[in-house]
Amino acid sequence: MEGFLACFSLGSNLGDRIFNLDHASGLLHERIGTLESISGMYESHSWGYESDSPYINCCLAIHTVSDPLDLMEVALGIEKDMGRTREGSGYSDRVIDVDLLLCGEQVIEHPRLVVPHPRMDLRRFVLLPLAEILPDLRHPVSGFTIAQLLEQCPDQSLVKAL
Repeated sequence: MEGFLACFSLGSNLGDRIFNLDHASGLLHERIGTLESISGMYESHSWGYESDSPYINCCLAIHTVSDPLDLMEVALGIEKDMGRTREGSGYSDRVIDVDLLLCGEQVIEHPRLVVPHPRMDLRRFVLLPLAEILPDLRHPVSGFTIAQLLEQCPDQSLVKAL
Protein backbone atom coordinates (compact mmCIF):
# COMPACT_ATOMS: atom_id res chain seq x y z
CA MET A 1 0.00 0.00 0.00
CA GLU A 2 1.39 3.36 -1.03
CA GLY A 3 0.96 6.44 1.09
CA PHE A 4 2.96 8.25 3.72
CA LEU A 5 3.29 8.82 7.44
CA ALA A 6 1.23 11.80 8.63
CA CYS A 7 2.33 13.19 11.99
CA PHE A 8 -0.05 15.10 14.23
CA SER A 9 0.26 17.03 17.47
CA LEU A 10 -2.77 16.98 19.77
CA GLY A 11 -3.36 19.29 22.70
CA SER A 12 -6.10 20.00 25.22
CA ASN A 13 -6.41 22.28 28.23
CA LEU A 14 -10.19 22.25 28.83
CA GLY A 15 -12.44 19.52 30.19
CA ASP A 16 -11.18 15.97 30.57
CA ARG A 17 -7.90 16.55 28.78
CA ILE A 18 -6.79 12.92 28.61
CA PHE A 19 -10.18 11.77 27.32
CA ASN A 20 -10.08 14.56 24.70
CA LEU A 21 -6.69 13.39 23.41
CA ASP A 22 -7.73 9.73 23.39
CA HIS A 23 -10.98 10.55 21.59
CA ALA A 24 -9.28 12.73 18.95
CA SER A 25 -6.61 10.04 18.39
CA GLY A 26 -9.31 7.44 17.83
CA LEU A 27 -11.19 9.68 15.40
CA LEU A 28 -8.02 10.37 13.39
CA HIS A 29 -7.33 6.65 13.20
CA GLU A 30 -10.93 5.93 12.12
CA ARG A 31 -11.03 8.64 9.50
CA ILE A 32 -7.61 8.69 7.84
CA GLY A 33 -5.57 5.53 8.19
CA THR A 34 -3.59 3.10 10.29
CA LEU A 35 -2.22 4.29 13.61
CA GLU A 36 1.50 3.50 13.54
CA SER A 37 2.57 5.03 16.87
CA ILE A 38 1.42 7.37 19.60
CA SER A 39 3.52 9.10 22.22
CA GLY A 40 2.93 9.30 25.91
CA MET A 41 1.19 12.37 27.29
CA TYR A 42 3.02 15.50 28.37
CA GLU A 43 1.86 18.45 30.43
CA SER A 44 3.00 22.02 29.84
CA HIS A 45 1.91 25.60 30.25
CA SER A 46 0.22 27.48 27.43
CA TRP A 47 2.42 28.70 24.57
CA GLY A 48 1.91 32.12 22.99
CA TYR A 49 -0.60 33.35 25.59
CA GLU A 50 -1.31 33.25 29.33
CA SER A 51 -3.68 30.66 30.78
CA ASP A 52 -4.29 29.14 34.20
CA SER A 53 -5.14 25.80 32.57
CA PRO A 54 -2.13 23.63 31.63
CA TYR A 55 -2.13 21.64 28.42
CA ILE A 56 -1.70 17.96 27.90
CA ASN A 57 -0.13 17.12 24.53
CA CYS A 58 0.81 14.03 22.57
CA CYS A 59 1.90 13.19 19.04
CA LEU A 60 0.86 10.41 16.75
CA ALA A 61 1.85 9.00 13.39
CA ILE A 62 -0.72 7.55 11.02
CA HIS A 63 -0.05 5.79 7.73
CA THR A 64 -2.44 7.26 5.18
CA VAL A 65 -3.14 7.54 1.48
CA SER A 66 -5.21 10.71 1.95
CA ASP A 67 -4.39 14.03 0.34
CA PRO A 68 -2.77 16.46 2.83
CA LEU A 69 -5.53 19.06 2.29
CA ASP A 70 -8.07 16.36 3.12
CA LEU A 71 -6.10 15.53 6.27
CA MET A 72 -6.32 19.15 7.34
CA GLU A 73 -10.08 19.15 6.74
CA VAL A 74 -10.45 15.98 8.81
CA ALA A 75 -8.45 17.59 11.64
CA LEU A 76 -10.60 20.72 11.56
CA GLY A 77 -13.73 18.57 11.48
CA ILE A 78 -12.62 16.64 14.56
CA GLU A 79 -11.94 19.90 16.38
CA LYS A 80 -15.43 21.16 15.49
CA ASP A 81 -17.11 17.84 16.38
CA MET A 82 -15.43 17.92 19.78
CA GLY A 83 -16.65 21.45 20.51
CA ARG A 84 -13.71 23.64 19.63
CA THR A 85 -14.70 27.16 18.73
CA ARG A 86 -12.38 29.55 16.94
CA GLU A 87 -12.76 33.15 18.01
CA GLY A 88 -10.37 35.85 16.87
CA SER A 89 -6.93 35.23 15.45
CA GLY A 90 -4.90 34.61 18.62
CA TYR A 91 -4.26 31.60 20.82
CA SER A 92 -6.84 30.60 23.41
CA ASP A 93 -7.85 27.75 25.70
CA ARG A 94 -9.30 24.80 23.81
CA VAL A 95 -11.00 21.46 24.24
CA ILE A 96 -8.83 20.05 21.44
CA ASP A 97 -6.18 21.25 19.04
CA VAL A 98 -5.17 19.00 16.14
CA ASP A 99 -2.12 20.18 14.19
CA LEU A 100 -0.83 18.42 11.09
CA LEU A 101 2.96 18.52 11.49
CA LEU A 102 4.39 16.38 8.68
CA CYS A 103 3.16 14.51 5.61
CA GLY A 104 6.00 12.13 4.88
CA GLU A 105 8.70 14.07 3.03
CA GLN A 106 6.25 16.47 1.38
CA VAL A 107 6.75 20.22 1.52
CA ILE A 108 3.48 22.08 0.98
CA GLU A 109 2.89 25.81 0.77
CA HIS A 110 -0.80 26.25 0.09
CA PRO A 111 -3.02 29.15 1.24
CA ARG A 112 -4.83 26.71 3.58
CA LEU A 113 -1.95 24.47 4.64
CA VAL A 114 1.79 24.72 5.26
CA VAL A 115 3.70 21.47 5.84
CA PRO A 116 5.99 20.92 7.64
CA HIS A 117 4.18 22.87 10.35
CA PRO A 118 6.00 26.23 10.31
CA ARG A 119 6.45 26.50 14.11
CA MET A 120 6.97 22.88 15.12
CA ASP A 121 10.72 23.35 15.62
CA LEU A 122 10.03 26.22 18.08
CA ARG A 123 7.76 24.23 20.39
CA ARG A 124 9.19 21.88 22.98
CA PHE A 125 5.71 20.51 23.75
CA VAL A 126 5.55 19.28 20.13
CA LEU A 127 9.12 18.06 19.70
CA LEU A 128 9.39 16.09 22.94
CA PRO A 129 6.47 13.70 22.25
CA LEU A 130 7.36 13.52 18.54
CA ALA A 131 10.96 12.61 19.43
CA GLU A 132 9.62 9.86 21.68
CA ILE A 133 8.02 8.06 18.74
CA LEU A 134 10.14 9.18 15.74
CA PRO A 135 13.52 10.49 16.94
CA ASP A 136 15.31 9.67 13.68
CA LEU A 137 12.67 11.09 11.35
CA ARG A 138 14.15 13.90 9.27
CA HIS A 139 12.49 17.27 8.86
CA PRO A 140 12.02 17.58 5.08
CA VAL A 141 13.24 21.19 4.94
CA SER A 142 16.05 21.47 7.51
CA GLY A 143 17.24 17.87 7.20
CA PHE A 144 17.65 17.64 10.97
CA THR A 145 16.20 14.67 12.84
CA ILE A 146 13.41 15.29 15.33
CA ALA A 147 15.89 14.47 18.13
CA GLN A 148 18.30 17.11 16.78
CA LEU A 149 15.50 19.68 16.52
CA LEU A 150 14.61 18.99 20.15
CA GLU A 151 18.24 19.49 21.22
CA GLN A 152 18.37 22.82 19.33
CA CYS A 153 14.89 24.02 20.33
CA PRO A 154 14.96 27.59 21.69
CA ASP A 155 11.86 26.84 23.80
CA GLN A 156 13.19 25.54 27.11
CA SER A 157 9.86 25.62 28.96
CA LEU A 158 9.00 22.78 31.30
CA VAL A 159 7.29 19.86 29.57
CA LYS A 160 6.76 16.91 31.88
CA ALA A 161 5.76 13.37 31.07
CA LEU A 162 2.59 12.14 32.75
